[in-house]
Amino acid sequence: MSDLESNASAELTVIVVSYNTKELTLKALETLYSTTIQTRIHVIVLDNCSSDGSGDAIEKGYSSVELIKSRENLGFAGGNNVAAERAQTDWILLLNPDTECHIGAIDNLLAFAKAHPQAQIFGGRTVFPDGSLNIASCWRKSSMWSLFCSAFGLTLMFKSSDFFNAEAMGAWQRNSVREVDIVSGCFFLTTKKLWDQLKGFDPTFYMYGEETDFCLRAKKLGHKLMITPDAEIMHLVGASTGGKVNAAKTKMVYGAKVTLIRKHWPKATQPLGRFLLKTAVFNRALAYKAARFLDEERFAKQAENWGRVWSERKDWTGGFPDRLGSK
Repeated sequence: MSDLESNASAELTVIVVSYNTKELTLKALETLYSTTIQTRIHVIVLDNCSSDGSGDAIEKGYSSVELIKSRENLGFAGGNNVAAERAQTDWILLLNPDTECHIGAIDNLLAFAKAHPQAQIFGGRTVFPDGSLNIASCWRKSSMWSLFCSAFGLTLMFKSSDFFNAEAMGAWQRNSVREVDIVSGCFFLTTKKLWDQLKGFDPTFYMYGEETDFCLRAKKLGHKLMITPDAEIMHLVGASTGGKVNAAKTKMVYGAKVTLIRKHWPKATQPLGRFLLKTAVFNRALAYKAARFLDEERFAKQAENWGRVWSERKDWTGGFPDRLGSK
């Protein structure tokens, strides 16, 4: 067994939580190992009770991987929490199963982190399969202004504007070193010390919002978050949830947004924040309903999805219920 595969000599634990993404997970592991040259890694894969044979395929193809076969779907937060308990290294990297590492991605990210001890959470640059920028590697935290812009379509009209698309930092191509508020959980490096201090992800966030909550809690303790363009991966986005936008997924996303407001916004501003989220959904449902009359084939699915999210708003406007042990 090489140093790269040895847990005893590893300096970084890479955690992959998979659910019915067998081929993608195998490809993610292949590129992880082939592109990581300098960093001694130990890989833990937690399979969330997949039905596609993911666990057996990983076990057969990668004997060096520490495989955890969960008997239930723990979600992204729960799966990472369980896997992170096994980590014995100073550093932890969360890596999505629908990613492919580019050469030097892991090496460069860890080197960058070691060179910037003033920060505790780090991320890189993500691209789509065609090489175009995928902005979802990092975000700015939500604000009253950003929710207003989203609610009234300004974010969509001015995607490349930092002013109107503040959360996405629309004018930034992720091509420079920068401090951010939130690092995406698809490519998320942090110290084991901070992970343990914050007790990992809040299990209230079964799916979506968990890394945002973790980052905001870290910032409240005074820690910084940084992005480097020298660590690049490909990220498909949403493979474990089918990839396509649907009402169930959208309701969970908005449930996470409401929960983040409840946890991190001043109480006096929370009602307005929730109102702006509801306004955003109502306006989208109304807009796509109107667009459907102009082009049935193009807009029918979106109109159906947003209409359902609005009509079933009681499912998400209260946010996620607090779970035992939530932070």
